[in-house]
Amino acid sequence: MSVTKHPQQRVAVFIDTQNLYHSAKNLYGAKVNFKNLLEEAVAGRQLIRAKAYVVNTESGEESPFFEALEKLGIEIKTKDIQIFHGGAKKADWDVGLAIDAITVAPKLDTVVLISGDGDFVPMVEYLQVHSGCQVEVLSFGRSSSHMLREVADEFIDMDEDKKKYLIGSRRPRRQPRKSK
Repeated sequence: MSVTKHPQQRVAVFIDTQNLYHSAKNLYGAKVNFKNLLEEAVAGRQLIRAKAYVVNTESGEESPFFEALEKLGIEIKTKDIQIFHGGAKKADWDVGLAIDAITVAPKLDTVVLISGDGDFVPMVEYLQVHSGCQVEVLSFGRSSSHMLREVADEFIDMDEDKKKYLIGSRRPRRQPRKSK
């Protein structure tokens, strides 16, 4: 579905960094080009906020990555990885991202969600109905929730222009064959 985009639209971009990182790595053995991603998301409109939700690892090696995002004008929201008894690890920003998007929505015309996570479907529906926001989703189609794609006012499939959205891409991994 095509949506109206004009320079006066107020836009905020919310980036589920973990979702993108794992999709790019697992599908293409590559990293995401956040500069091109942000340009596509804003699309010549008035950027109000851009936030990336990231996780601090135990080693702290992600510091240069965080600095690169900040140089692009992307605010960083960090959280430490949780390590549970038995070694299980969890790093999830879904609720924080959703609360931030709902909180800032009254000041916006458009919310751009950069994630393929189906857990965001209720947030998208809420923003459309209660805030009147146009909600656009950018993600790798191969790893995106079908329901999220359906509820979005526009879905931009990053798989369709991998050269634009990836750095260091190699051939895509083959999908496992489905048994009959």
